Amino acid sequence: MSEGYIPTIGLEIHAELNTRTKMFCGCKNDPDEPRPNTNICPVCMAHPGTLPVINKEAVHKILLVGEALGARLADRTYFDRKNYFYPDIPKGYQISQYKDPLVSGGSLAGVDITRVHLEEDTARSQHIGKKSLIDFNRAGVPLMELVTEPCIHTAEVAGAFARELQLLLWYLGAGEANMEKGEMRVEANISVSRSDLKSGSPKVGPLGTKVEVKNLNSFRSVERAIAYEVKRQSAALEKGEKIVQETRGWDEGKQATYPMRKKESSHDYRYFPEPDLPELAISELPEFSREALRRELPLLPAARRAAYLELDLKKADADLFVREAHLGDFFDRVRQELSADEMKLAANYIASDVAGKYAARTLTDEWLAAAGNARRFQKLMRMTASAALSSRGAKDTLDLMLASEDDPEALAKERGLLQESDTGRIEEVVRSIAGKHPNVVSEYRAGKTAALQFLIGQGMKETKGSANPALLKSAFEKLLN
Repeated sequence: MSEGYIPTIGLEIHAELNTRTKMFCGCKNDPDEPRPNTNICPVCMAHPGTLPVINKEAVHKILLVGEALGARLADRTYFDRKNYFYPDIPKGYQISQYKDPLVSGGSLAGVDITRVHLEEDTARSQHIGKKSLIDFNRAGVPLMELVTEPCIHTAEVAGAFARELQLLLWYLGAGEANMEKGEMRVEANISVSRSDLKSGSPKVGPLGTKVEVKNLNSFRSVERAIAYEVKRQSAALEKGEKIVQETRGWDEGKQATYPMRKKESSHDYRYFPEPDLPELAISELPEFSREALRRELPLLPAARRAAYLELDLKKADADLFVREAHLGDFFDRVRQELSADEMKLAANYIASDVAGKYAARTLTDEWLAAAGNARRFQKLMRMTASAALSSRGAKDTLDLMLASEDDPEALAKERGLLQESDTGRIEEVVRSIAGKHPNVVSEYRAGKTAALQFLIGQGMKETKGSANPALLKSAFEKLLN
């Protein structure tokens, strides 16, 4: 935040819905189809005389999002025509919603929501040399638009909100929301105003002129573009310059925004009710009742994160288990019947070793989902917690478990990974090591504590790493003191 200025940020987020068909026709919904203009028909190409039909599955997904946000769901709603003329809009207008959206209000991650509505996506423009080509595979794909209140004041909060929305869409099965593929696009509306210090703490004064930033295709870009724009606007105001209401793009290479065009207002789109679509009576459909939608809701990301934190897991581990649901599901199965200490140990190993193998794809979703593997991992954690296995031994045994369905104890025993905890055998080794290194023993007794580590190392070498280090240390201290 620039000194003396407070930014106010509102987000507009578009996300493609993963329905089977497009929004207003029966074409396959597959915007990633590599063959241009394959999933098209006279309806999504806007041929004269064709009529759109509302995709019920898309309406259902938007209402499910609304229920998850704790928002108001419309009793009755209708679609509007949003008129503008770009090459990627085959009709010359977009079927969207304006006055009466499907969802109003609600909140997510502490950010208030204005509305969530449904519309159709545009085609894709491809610029090859001096030619511009249009691929209409994406034209008509169901698109959710979510608009927040202008209540965000830092780039970090904006980024966190966008990440949480992506998680919510994953958990609801509404869409993949992959930003790199354009399945989720974030636009930030940013204004900067002088802070009001009369109350003793900074408060937002009258809002400044709003600037919209487009072309944000990653969460880092969202945060960096907002930070840049806040700095740019603050510097301009400090010089006495006026901020122009406009749409700007984000140049990832230059890490800067650039002007694109004058910002349109709602009246520029000449909204009017779509005459080819009927009004939707949401409240008359039992499957769209709040009770029916509520029964469909899974444990949502925020609630799941809170449950992990109540188990006293580290926040980083809780966030990982929420973000990578397969790892979280595996942890949930493993932690059953484990003690509190064993459960925390399991969380550490899953968040580090298992997660690393999962990221490298040496460990698959199928392995994580198998009930037998969760039970074997439970046993591995009990063996590690009881010191039957060292940390190194546990990692090596886990590697063996990925290639075999055998019991972890049998695998560890076969490879000599079990720790020696027989106190009689350990005391015998300690006496032998002490007899071989009388000078080191004298150094320890003279106060050189580092000598003890040498002796323990010799003991581990003697036992080929199988001795329990804690018992070995205790036996040396008992003998030498």
